[in-house]
Amino acid sequence: MELRHLRTFEAVARTLSMTGAARELHYAQSSVSDQVQALERELGVELVDRSQRRIRLTARGEVLASYTGRILGLLDEARTAVVRPAPELALGALETLSRHLLPGVLASYRARHPETRVRVSQSNRGELHGAVRRGELDLCLTFGTPPNVPPNVPPNVPPSTPPNAGPDAPGLRAETLAEEPLVVIVPPGHRLATRGRADLAELAAEPFLATQRGCGFREMYDTAFGSTSTDAYAATATATTTATAAAAFGPEPVAEVDSIDTLGACVAAGMGCALLPLLAVRHRADRGEVAVVEVGDAELRTAITMTWLERSPANPALTGFQDAIRRQLSTRPSDLLTS
Repeated sequence: MELRHLRTFEAVARTLSMTGAARELHYAQSSVSDQVQALERELGVELVDRSQRRIRLTARGEVLASYTGRILGLLDEARTAVVRPAPELALGALETLSRHLLPGVLASYRARHPETRVRVSQSNRGELHGAVRRGELDLCLTFGTPPNVPPNVPPNVPPSTPPNAGPDAPGLRAETLAEEPLVVIVPPGHRLATRGRADLAELAAEPFLATQRGCGFREMYDTAFGSTSTDAYAATATATTTATAAAAFGPEPVAEVDSIDTLGACVAAGMGCALLPLLAVRHRADRGEVAVVEVGDAELRTAITMTWLERSPANPALTGFQDAIRRQLSTRPSDLLTS
């Protein structure tokens, strides 16, 4: 099949109009009709039903149309990969992961792939997943499980497809890189600071600060203390029946902020406590600005997840970064995560 015939048929199938396809492709209408007929002769089937005033695709035409977008898209990707001057990698991450996880990984990656130009952006979880799905990012790093993607997807398992996605829409792939503990931070002079450990029921009586609803960190807080019910986040609590019941309605935050850095600063100033991944607060604890309190009767953790588009492995810069972050997290966990 000639590529120009496929491109012409794709335009006809999308517009359901020979005239519209001709206008879009800057062809004469007769040329569009001739190219579609040539494709039909080559395949030996009728692709377009011309019996009505307005054309429509035949059943065989619908089948071919379901492939043309993907075929042409892959050709465009191949052309871009071949002609671009240097490999490029577009990464996205939550602010916490961008600040406390990425620098070491990027330094290691840069040492092995000095020719690759890396672009890093920060946003919330939903925006990051959307950017990956739209092809604006090659990969993103978040906490928890991304929408419509089962965790720990083996390479031989077909990717999931988002709801209402068409046949040309590739799915997301996800991999859990590590499990990060969730801890409570308190001001240095707090009565729990010297103990370093408390049960959920006791913590539920303390004033807490949290991020705003809709934020992944707020979902961790709500899930841990049971003040809301959500299945969207992979922060789990395995607690005794007594402790879970005592904290079932959880503390309503005394303040809501939109930044993890601000949240930590407010705790350090004595406003209250906060529940966050240790990765996000360890730097403050190391400087003595806050004290870390472990939850004694529950194991609270959240996944650090890597998400990418199913067809993106064609980008060698992406596979190189995936290898780098897996290697970094498996061989130097103490540098990046808790032990």
